[in-house]
Amino acid sequence: MSIKPFRFKQFEIYQDKTAMKVGTDGVLLGAWSNLQSGNKILDIGTGTGLIALMLAQRFPESYITAIELDDDAFHQAIENFTNSKFSNQICGVNSSLQSFSSDQKFDLIVSNPPFFILNDRVDFDARKQARQQETLTFEDLLFHTANLLTTQGTACFIIPYDLEDNFIALAAQHNLYPNEIVHVKGNINSLIKRSLINLSFTEKDKSISELIIEVERHQYTNEYINLTKDFYLKM
Repeated sequence: MSIKPFRFKQFEIYQDKTAMKVGTDGVLLGAWSNLQSGNKILDIGTGTGLIALMLAQRFPESYITAIELDDDAFHQAIENFTNSKFSNQICGVNSSLQSFSSDQKFDLIVSNPPFFILNDRVDFDARKQARQQETLTFEDLLFHTANLLTTQGTACFIIPYDLEDNFIALAAQHNLYPNEIVHVKGNINSLIKRSLINLSFTEKDKSISELIIEVERHQYTNEYINLTKDFYLKM
């Protein structure tokens, strides 16, 4: 049986070798993150390479470094980069963030970080490793982000809403402050599920808004359609 990729309008994502599949979180972050100046982007924990490819599409003058710790995911991302028309914009690095070093700083840093906190050490698999915070804690993520970000740069993340306050408090310890926060809900009646957070070294009044994905099952809001229509085939 042939393996079919997840097809977007300008690229394809093969995901048969990776634990973490294409999901709404990654698409939201790739579509929402904003490169305000400069052209150097760092994607931390690129997985299949989805977010890196979305940013390459959105910012054709950018140069993206995509780092990934997991060997299988890294090779899958390289395959997806190579097969795309954006291959010249993206460089993959097989490394943890903690081991990654760079002689340059980045104008935009993005990450859909792990958030599943693993309690059962016996029930351990690659998907849980990709989603748990023992591989990359928020503290490590924000410490290295602060060291790798240009003074005028921005860092964008998507995290569970219930971890937002802790994340922002940790960011402040590294002089990173929220400029914009978007609370994501599945539908009008559901609880807030995710927080999109834009951080920079500039402390100012933050903008807080809400994004609702669906009016009802498979019927999307205009806001979500406008955000993702350049990527999803059927939007």
